[in-house]
Amino acid sequence: MKLTPQEKFMKAALREAKKAYLLEEAPIGCVIVQNDKIIARGYNRRNTDKNTLAHAELAAIRKACKKTGDWRLEDCTMYITLEPCQMCAGAIVQSRMKAVVIGAMSAKAGCAGSVINLLQMEQFNHQVEITKGVLEEECSAMLSRFFLELREKRKKESAAKLTTV
Repeated sequence: MKLTPQEKFMKAALREAKKAYLLEEAPIGCVIVQNDKIIARGYNRRNTDKNTLAHAELAAIRKACKKTGDWRLEDCTMYITLEPCQMCAGAIVQSRMKAVVIGAMSAKAGCAGSVINLLQMEQFNHQVEITKGVLEEECSAMLSRFFLELREKRKKESAAKLTTV
């Protein structure tokens, strides 16, 4: 089965998410595409870097700006495995990104339509095109598996503490 261009780039974002997963980080990854070519990649490293700002989107935006030599990414599209949070959605708007393609939505923290849609607020001087649900099952499954494993690990750690007391 031949992948669509959107699926191909979302698969690349999923490969970035797997890097975060291997670091025991929330598996969120993204790529930025310009002229049908990936120019930047990023994955979540918040715990690894001990930095609130170490989100996949911010890492990729920083790299894309360096690659293009401009803070404006007007002809770029971001592919992200999970709907961006408010910080990342703000950075996407500020970067003048043309479009965002999202794998899974985030009912608790999503700012591309789930909780609020910061990407398309008419009050801002820039709005971002949004496509949702590309490889949604694959993106959701990786996140679900990660958080299930995290809960099980914490449960075992709590039980171990109780037995040593």
